Amino acid sequence: MTLYLHDSKKAALAPLEPVHPGHVGIYLCGATVQGSPHIGHLRSAVAFDTLIRWLRRNGTQVTYIRNITDIDDKILAKSAEAGVQWWAWASRFEREFADAYATLGVLPPTFEPRATAHIPDQIALVERLIERGHAYADGQGNVYFDVHSQEDYGSLTRQKLDDMRSTEDDAQIDADVEAGKRDSRDFALWKAAKPSEPATASWDSPWGRGRPGWHLECSAMSKRYLGEEFDIHGGGIDLRFPHHENEQAQSHGAGWGFARMWVHNAWVTIKGEKMAKSVGNVLSVDALTQQAPALAVRWALSTVHYRSALEWGPDTLPAAQAASEKFITFALKSAEAAGEATAEELQLGEKDLPEGFVNALNDDLNVAGALAVIYEHLKAGNQALASGDTEATHREHVLVRSMLDLLGVDPLSDQWKATTRGATGATTGTNGSGSNGAMDALDNLVTGIVNERAQARADKDWARADQLRDTLTEAGITVEDGKDGATWHLAAD
Repeated sequence: MTLYLHDSKKAALAPLEPVHPGHVGIYLCGATVQGSPHIGHLRSAVAFDTLIRWLRRNGTQVTYIRNITDIDDKILAKSAEAGVQWWAWASRFEREFADAYATLGVLPPTFEPRATAHIPDQIALVERLIERGHAYADGQGNVYFDVHSQEDYGSLTRQKLDDMRSTEDDAQIDADVEAGKRDSRDFALWKAAKPSEPATASWDSPWGRGRPGWHLECSAMSKRYLGEEFDIHGGGIDLRFPHHENEQAQSHGAGWGFARMWVHNAWVTIKGEKMAKSVGNVLSVDALTQQAPALAVRWALSTVHYRSALEWGPDTLPAAQAASEKFITFALKSAEAAGEATAEELQLGEKDLPEGFVNALNDDLNVAGALAVIYEHLKAGNQALASGDTEATHREHVLVRSMLDLLGVDPLSDQWKATTRGATGATTGTNGSGSNGAMDALDNLVTGIVNERAQARADKDWARADQLRDTLTEAGITVEDGKDGATWHLAAD
C-alpha cells in the first residue's frame, strides 16, 4: 500500500513517491546544541522515528540525516558568558542530546553531520549562488541571498514577497551587518568575523574570515549526503519560516530539486503555550525520568499524532505510564504462558499486520487509529490468556508487540526489557476494567482523537473528521456532537 503524508508545501496529503524506488532519503533539522535538551526538542526525533521504523519494516531502504548545528550566535554568546570555549560548550550539549535520544529509544540516523565539519561545502554553495546571480557580497566580508532573484521565494509557506516582513533571527537581522543588505528581507549566507568573537569561530573564505549563516548548512549537507533531490525534509512547524523557506531558496537557487515533500511536526505545549527555554516552561528528559520510567515518556510522545499539538499537563505522564503498564503486564504474562516471540516473528510487515493498523499508519502516520487497533488486540490477547488458549495468546502476543515496536514502545524490546521485566507497578486483570489509571489512559487517548476530529471539522476536512469518528466507533466508542463540542462514551455492549 502507498504511504500518504501531509506535505506542508501543498497543505494536503500526498503519496510518498521516492526519487529512487525502494529507497527514501530523509533530512531532519536536528539540534542547535546551545543548551540542554527538553521534550519539545525531542518531539521531531520521536515522530520521525516512527516514520523510519514503518518504512524499514516494509523493506524500504532509508538514508536518514539529522544535522547538528554546533556554531551560531547563541552558542557563542552563552559559551562566552560561561567562560568556556564555544566548541567545548557545543560538545557538552551534543552529548546531552545523544543521551536523551538514547534514553527514549530513538534510532540513530544514518549520518549526523555537524555544521563545522562541512565549511568547504558551504563556501562552495555560496560561490555557486553568487555565480548564478542569487547572492551578493557587501564588500565588508558578508554575503547575502537576494530574495528578489528567486521567483519561487515564499512558495513553501505560500507567502508573497511583498507581504513578507523581515524576520528577527540571527541570519537575517544583525545590527552589525544590516547596512550591507539591498533589502531587509535578504538573509545572510556568510557572516564576517567580529572582533568580539573567538578566532576559532571563523574560517577563511573568498570574502574574508567568517562563518556560515544559519540556513546554509542544511542546504549544503543535504546535498552532500542525499544528493540534489531527495524525498522528505522534516522539522518542527516553527522552522517553516524563515529557516525552511530560506533553505529551499538556497537549494533552488543552486539549481537543485531539493526536497520533494515537507513534513512538519507540531509543538509540545504547556497551558497552550509552546515549550521553550525563553518562556521558562521546559521539561527535561532527565527530570521526567525521575517521575516515571523512560518508556512512559516515550509513550507520551509517540502516541499523539505528529501534526497535533501535544499539550503536556499534570496527567500526561501518569496516563502514559498507566497505558504502558497494561502492555507490560500483557507482554510478560503472555510470554510466560505461550512463549516469547522471536525477533523474526516480530518483523511483521504490511501483509501480516492487521489491516486497520496498516491503513492508519499509511494515512499520515495516524497513531490514534493505530493505537485503537492495538487496544483491540490487547483485549483479544487478555481474553485468550484468561481462557488458557496458548495458540491465540501467542498470536496476539506477536501482533501486539510487533505493532508497539513500530511506535518504539515494545516493552520487551532490547531498549526496554531491562526495566520492564522487573516492573512491579503493572496493572493486573484481563482488560484493565476498573483501573483508574487505565481509564485515565483511555480518556487521554480518546480526547486526543476527538480534538483532532474537531480541528478537522474546523478546517472543513469532512472526510478526515468522518474517518476519525469511524475509528472510534470501531473501537467501541460513541462520539456525540453538541453545541458545546463533542463528547464521548463507551458504546453499550
